[in-house]
Amino acid sequence: MLALSLTSVGQRLSGINIVEASNEELHPPSKPGMYQLDIVLKKGNNLAIRDRGGTSDPYVKFKIAGKEVFRSKTIHKNLNPVWDEKVSLLVESLREPLYVKVFDYDFGLQDDFMGSAYLYLESLEHQRTLDVTIELKDPHYPNHDLGSLDLTVTLIPKEGDFRETHQSLRLSDIHRKAQLWRGIVSISLIEANNLQPMDTNGLSDPYVKFRMGHQKYKSKTIPKTLNPQWREQFDFHLFDEQGGFIDVTVWDKDAGKKDDFMGRCQVDLSLLSKECTHRLDMPLDEGEGMLVLLVTLTASAAVSIADLSVNILDDPRERKEILHRYSLLRSFNNIKDVGMVQVKVIRAEGLMAADVTGKSDPFCVVELSNDRLQTHTVYKNLNPEWNKVFTFNVKDIHSVLEVTVYDEDRDRSADFLGKVAIPLLNIQNGERKAYALKSKELTGPTKGVIFLEIDVIYNIVKAGMRTLIPIEQKYIEEEPRVSKQMLLQNFNRMRRCIMFLLNAGCYINSCFEWESPQRSICAFLLFVVVVWNFELYMVPLVLLMLLTWNYVLIASGKDTRQGDVQAVEDLLEDEEEDFDRDDKDSERKGFMNKLYAIQDVCISVQNALDEVASYGERIKNTFNWTVPFLSWLAIAALCAVTLVVYYIPIRYIVLAWGVNKFTKKLRDPYSIDNNELLDFLSRVPSDVQVVQYRELKVDPSPSPNKRKKNNLG
Repeated sequence: MLALSLTSVGQRLSGINIVEASNEELHPPSKPGMYQLDIVLKKGNNLAIRDRGGTSDPYVKFKIAGKEVFRSKTIHKNLNPVWDEKVSLLVESLREPLYVKVFDYDFGLQDDFMGSAYLYLESLEHQRTLDVTIELKDPHYPNHDLGSLDLTVTLIPKEGDFRETHQSLRLSDIHRKAQLWRGIVSISLIEANNLQPMDTNGLSDPYVKFRMGHQKYKSKTIPKTLNPQWREQFDFHLFDEQGGFIDVTVWDKDAGKKDDFMGRCQVDLSLLSKECTHRLDMPLDEGEGMLVLLVTLTASAAVSIADLSVNILDDPRERKEILHRYSLLRSFNNIKDVGMVQVKVIRAEGLMAADVTGKSDPFCVVELSNDRLQTHTVYKNLNPEWNKVFTFNVKDIHSVLEVTVYDEDRDRSADFLGKVAIPLLNIQNGERKAYALKSKELTGPTKGVIFLEIDVIYNIVKAGMRTLIPIEQKYIEEEPRVSKQMLLQNFNRMRRCIMFLLNAGCYINSCFEWESPQRSICAFLLFVVVVWNFELYMVPLVLLMLLTWNYVLIASGKDTRQGDVQAVEDLLEDEEEDFDRDDKDSERKGFMNKLYAIQDVCISVQNALDEVASYGERIKNTFNWTVPFLSWLAIAALCAVTLVVYYIPIRYIVLAWGVNKFTKKLRDPYSIDNNELLDFLSRVPSDVQVVQYRELKVDPSPSPNKRKKNNLG
């Protein structure tokens, strides 16, 4: 049993084992709704290390009778956190102890267990404030010292069946308050000056890390310079109305060994006014040089969590206002506000049993780019009903909505149950649909279906304009790892693209070799006519004709895309692998540090193959009408280019392009570089993404609930 140290009014009782039933003689048997339990979660002492940096990001959960009744805020990078949070709970029975659990928060990953303890309510004196120190333990390793928590506890008897509306915050309410952000912080990383040389050549390979709470970004690396220019933009969610701090660190990239620290600075958001851009010249502490940032604080985006009964799109007046906000007449009003998406998470059926009891404790996480919200937990149920409505602001219509179902565990991090990925452009508004759950890698099915109803409203002009600017980066989640399976997969994808080009070259060469006289004669005549009458406008015109030809084939039922999808499915069918096995000995063997250089090279080759293969597939999918919105956008752009090139001499076009390029830096010194064509292609899904986003067929057999009813009949 766990020993507690209780301090009250100068009197300290240590090492008391609070398990005896003799306390019933002091207090009458508890009656429903008779006690109010006031708890102040004060601080933690010497908590367990769970992160690589030798720290943790702890938060605390309280449970009574198996149900979660409180969750604290997360204190980042601290083994002695101070919370000072107060909660009032209405206790129905003193026989049920208060179960306290501590976790280390990992965004995008499973939270790590840091210890637990029981507080036995029958041992507490009534109407007396007690200072309690509880020792945290791991039931599987009871001898491990995991630190302690300091609480202040007051137990107040209530007469009769007293129930206050503010008794115990439901988990869904706690999640709602903890998840909704108050605003957006946009940071443009411009440049750095006079950085400290870290390499033997007198230069450095600097990159910058940003951290605000659990939100983290990492810039690209600029090689061999002490005055790098990045011109990258990142957005953070602002949860605290009073502001907060953004920690900025600069590092020197080293292949084969640990990266070198070059300095740090901190941005205090409480000192910055909202709705305007601030230029900050930040000197680096513990290093040399200056970092130049542009920081903008804006109002909160349209994000909310509500019960199913509270649905703004069901209100005709609200829906009319939203449609007006994203109408064509307001296409140039707030370009970043492309649209909104409303997700109704109804229920799930036939989920995987993750607990030994044959049940699960499922909750659902909804993600759109870097926006992440979740439902409450439904305990001991394989067919949970959440009935929640989530509203997100759409900044990029090419974003993918990800819905993941987890099982909440008592003393461990949450277990994965299933996931679906739905591109916003694939959503049919207002359709309540059953989605078959997939594996973590989205390459195969898993057990269960989830019922969603999604509405997307957006401005098509803003969506088209946003397509040509850099895509929003995701939070840093995991460091890339070497995977033989992934390396082979990317190599095969690259080989498919190269084989396509080789086959096209062989076809052209066959015309030169006169393997088919009729084909060679036609090719020769076409070549003479085109070369004799060539004009530059014919280049986009040919691409336009290719897009139109593929559209006609698809419209006539001759869809050739299914073969590509099937080929990629065959390629991915063996992708399921045990990633833990890949590096299970990496932490135990110190000599692995000698292989860092090889690992960096392998990762670079792996990522390069992935990038080249992805762009080749995206170009093909643009002409294959995989995403009709983007194909129509390509048609509009090609038509415009064709007309411009047809009516304007090429020399004027080249001159205008050159003048724009040479004067861009003079007109806007802090402009962020971008390539419109690459930004466009980044929105087109690769063949792997097409497979990941494709919906699985739902089993037509009746649900477990209906099957039971039929059996009864």
